[in-house]
Amino acid sequence: MTLKLSSKLLFSFFIILVFNSSFAQIKDELGSIHGNFQIDAANYERDTIINADPGSEVFRYNAFGNINYQKGGFTAGVRYESYNPPLLGYLPGYKGSGVPYRFARYTHKDIDITVGNFYEQFGSGISLRAYENRGLLYDNALDGMRVIFTPKKGIILKGLVGKQRTYFSLSPGVVRGFDGEINLMDVFDSILGKSKTKIILGGSFVSKFQQDQNPTLVLPENVGNSAGRVTIIRGGFNFNAEYAYKINDPSYQNKYSYKPGHAIIASASYGMDGFSLMFSGKMLDNMSFRSDRDAQNTIDMINYQPDFSKFHTYSLMAYYPYATQPNGEVGGTGELQYKFKKGSLLGGKYGMDITINGSAYYGIDTIGIAAISDTLNNFKYSTNYGGVGEEYYHDFNIEITKKLSKKLKFTVMYANQFLNQSIVQFNTPDKEEHPDITSHIGVLDVIWRYKTGSAIRFETQGFFGSYDYKEHKYDDNGEKNITNNTGSWASALIEWTPNTHWSITVADQYNYNNPVISKRVHYYFGMIGYTNGPTRVSLSYGRQRQGIFCAGGVCRFVPASSGLSISISSSF
Repeated sequence: MTLKLSSKLLFSFFIILVFNSSFAQIKDELGSIHGNFQIDAANYERDTIINADPGSEVFRYNAFGNINYQKGGFTAGVRYESYNPPLLGYLPGYKGSGVPYRFARYTHKDIDITVGNFYEQFGSGISLRAYENRGLLYDNALDGMRVIFTPKKGIILKGLVGKQRTYFSLSPGVVRGFDGEINLMDVFDSILGKSKTKIILGGSFVSKFQQDQNPTLVLPENVGNSAGRVTIIRGGFNFNAEYAYKINDPSYQNKYSYKPGHAIIASASYGMDGFSLMFSGKMLDNMSFRSDRDAQNTIDMINYQPDFSKFHTYSLMAYYPYATQPNGEVGGTGELQYKFKKGSLLGGKYGMDITINGSAYYGIDTIGIAAISDTLNNFKYSTNYGGVGEEYYHDFNIEITKKLSKKLKFTVMYANQFLNQSIVQFNTPDKEEHPDITSHIGVLDVIWRYKTGSAIRFETQGFFGSYDYKEHKYDDNGEKNITNNTGSWASALIEWTPNTHWSITVADQYNYNNPVISKRVHYYFGMIGYTNGPTRVSLSYGRQRQGIFCAGGVCRFVPASSGLSISISSSF
């Protein structure tokens, strides 16, 4: 009996091996399929305490699925998206379902051809950047054709033409672009092969065509944006800079100004064992560049104006974020990171990390802004590039991370921030309604890994803000509160990870000194998450405060909301 059973097991095992080998061979012959899915859904409820009103459609969701096929140098894929309607805070134009992204790509030796939808970036993106950010529901993919040619090692040439995605349709303008990049070390290997310095030069030209249908203005139908860049790398030193010039491009964003645009972006960094230093800066003047001159919000943006300020993951640190001002800004960021070694006076037994970061941005210094009547009926101004205008934003912060034992670690952080919200967030000079905000923010984050795969994390934050007004308009009850003064905040969070699959989070943000007493409320939040391999499911319930969410200088408005949410994601 035992022999017969063993024989059956061996035979079954042999069949499985043969089947797996055959399946692997068939898979190699037929190619491979992979993809990912995600669904974020919410059932909103009316909450009069925080002025959360979801309207009549209380159930909303964002969903997408990517399916890609690959065999050798050939790749093809589609993405299905559905928003009926989209979650609160996302542009309503996305409502509906469809396949806004599909492509076919073939790569062989020195040629790479894509037809359909694609993403692309030239240099830093100041001339062209087509990309996707699901957190912002930002997607300006191009629909057309792209060719990448590598005639020799160290030389890359790119050419493209297409229209940008606008919700489930396409923009009215056509985008054309060319980019070239040369790595001198690779191209002149026989001469520079032993050099320790790596130099990369690049340049691009991007134009858009859009018909002039304006009844009062004579608008340019072809608008060009040219840029040149350089990157120098030697050891731990890295420097890159790019300059861009855009011809006159009247649009809704710049109030139909005929002034040409300029941009300079530069950064330098140096790193060695336990130490790094970084500086970056930029100047933008009338650099909004869209395939639809009348587009608003984040729609149909061809280029990208990066934000170098620190991206904060702690909620109160990111309460008043900075949004890039394409009409004009100048500023930069500096950051120092240092790791105190183990056994040193400050490092102790486990060492200590410290990061000091500072950012400051200002308006550009404009001269003689006035309407000029001529044959084009245009609007122009001049810029004093040697000066700066009013302050827009600053963020000076310090972060210390210290491990106290094998199981216990903490992070402490402080930031001083300033936001000229009337300009940065609302594009209006009305500081009475949208006052300047100066804040001091502190964070303490402690994590205790009490056993392998298990941890408890405690986080507390404090936001202490002051709001500058021309005059105060409060009665005894504070009922004449200016909308954007929310006072100071305190928050606490506890996150328990009992094992590698489950996590439980409870949190609360308390607006403890809002000038309107009735608005001193708790924004509670709870979430349970489950992860198994590539699949993650989370269920949450709570309140979301009104605010601005930004990523890389691109922002969206988030309204106050309350309700139950679920998120499901997986890949294969």
